[in-house]
Amino acid sequence: MSKQKVLFICIHNSSRSQMAEAFLKQIAGDRFEVESAGLEPGTLNPIVVEVMREYGIDISGNKTKSAFDFYKQGKRYDYVVTVCDESQSERCPIFPNALARLHWGFEDPSAFRGTQEEKREKTRTVRDKIKKRIAEWIKTV
Repeated sequence: MSKQKVLFICIHNSSRSQMAEAFLKQIAGDRFEVESAGLEPGTLNPIVVEVMREYGIDISGNKTKSAFDFYKQGKRYDYVVTVCDESQSERCPIFPNALARLHWGFEDPSAFRGTQEEKREKTRTVRDKIKKRIAEWIKTV
């Protein structure tokens, strides 16, 4: 049986889509081929790298990627999941040719303000919401 292909997209591919990709690979990598990308690839968020390590997942070597590059390469996916927050959802790219498109809105860790510890705590909350959403979703596909 071939693996279902999933692409997670957010604006910069620096936080939410990276976490979603890592969790799906960890939880059900035997069932899914997973990638992530962004509309405007940025720099990997160091706080995200840190809080993912708390779950034993090292994404420090990940690179941010462009959804448009994947499109130009003609890549096809069974599921394209946008993980932009509601305030940015209109900026989230639409990936044509997908068999199914889903939108899971999560807050953007790069927009968090406060002390490093406050940003870390808010990022943990987003991380845990993403993990829970993926665990629930894979039960339905």
